Amino acid sequence: MHDAAFLTTATRHGGGLMKAAAAYPDAPRPWLDLSTGINPEPWRGPRAPEEALNRLPDPGALGALEAVAAAAFGATPDRTAATAGAEAAIRLLPLLLGVRSVEIVGPTYGAHAESWRAAGVATRLIAADQAAVSPAGVLVIVNPNNPDGRLTRRADLIAMARARSAEGRWLVVDESFIECTPEESVSDVVEPGLIVLRSFGKFYGLAGVRLGFTLAAPELVVRLRALLGDWPVGADALAMGRGAYADRAWRGRTATALIARAHGLDSLLARAGFEVLGGTSLFRMTRTPHATRWFQHLCRAGILTRPFDHSPDALRFGVPAERDLPRLARALEAFS
Repeated sequence: MHDAAFLTTATRHGGGLMKAAAAYPDAPRPWLDLSTGINPEPWRGPRAPEEALNRLPDPGALGALEAVAAAAFGATPDRTAATAGAEAAIRLLPLLLGVRSVEIVGPTYGAHAESWRAAGVATRLIAADQAAVSPAGVLVIVNPNNPDGRLTRRADLIAMARARSAEGRWLVVDESFIECTPEESVSDVVEPGLIVLRSFGKFYGLAGVRLGFTLAAPELVVRLRALLGDWPVGADALAMGRGAYADRAWRGRTATALIARAHGLDSLLARAGFEVLGGTSLFRMTRTPHATRWFQHLCRAGILTRPFDHSPDALRFGVPAERDLPRLARALEAFS
């Protein structure tokens, strides 16, 4: 794949190291993937034992996982369903809700619009200041927003959830990055029209485990579980999710460390001439008039970042591990 063609591919979402390596075969290995907002220093508790991989997942283990996760979210198990990542829930929501119109506060994670359009639902992106008056059957807000980290305050989300519930409409809040700002979460809020999506892989650095959660009214959770079937997640997700969500000490240390590393990254980027627009403690959004040249330069250095077709002067950097900051600094200094 030519580097120009890869640039087009890379604007859809982060990841894709195999395609990056094909487009830049002379780049140094291993690649440093800063194209996503996944914690590069993951929770390191035990995986599933071998015997658990040799049998079907146990329903009791699923219930235990959902109970531990619900407690971490401030929710209850009857309102908490495990899925194979938040992505699985995003794709299933059109089947569950059966609405005619959806409005999504954007620009944001593209899978939301893709799933509703694929289901034949009238779908429109709106600005954040239009959200409170949205007439659509479903309103989707990603909070903090992916890719720019824009926050909608908890009090505003609660007000929207109450108003929409009273009108028989839905509010979907995707909290995939909420561990970066847990005080703004609405996972604990009980409203009939509120659905909250949570991701495990980003903050805990275990995206390959494929685990997420849907928090909603119990009757909707029952219907979602029926769609998911008896084994919605695998043995590693059951074991690692249960262990990680119970590990409050790790969660606290990691939140503090991520903030410090994000500040360090901001300093590096500012010295290189980037305007840091914001983000979360897992990713930083920047602006530069040379975004395409920077993207290609960093790819040649074996560092993958995230460009955007809707904003060609934007480039997003995942927050690297402390050990990778010197490599990024050298690549930034070498730009000409």
